Amino acid sequence: MSDNQSVFRVDKFIVPQASKQEFLQRVLATHEILRKQPGFIQDQLLEQVAGPGRYNIVTIAQWQSQATIDAAKAVVMEAHQAMGFSAQETMQRLGIEGDIGNYQVIGG
Repeated sequence: MSDNQSVFRVDKFIVPQASKQEFLQRVLATHEILRKQPGFIQDQLLEQVAGPGRYNIVTIAQWQSQATIDAAKAVVMEAHQAMGFSAQETMQRLGIEGDIGNYQVIGG
């Protein structure tokens, strides 16, 4: 399978400085789970200062297909449920805004 057929999961978060450490701990723990899933190719975790006391944090994960993303998402959701963790509640509590989507290479 060529890289042009793969799917990229791109998540962008606007994170207040006071929430950054807790948020990054969760992101890193989730990516440890994702990296072990079938179809995972690679990932990048990026940050940018977005203004006083705010950061843009972007995660990009490359997968073999949409089906492998869906399967990995189910594994992560199961792990979060087992820990009693709700991503949506945590993002709201920490004041984090997110834009999440799957992308493919243009012309792929």
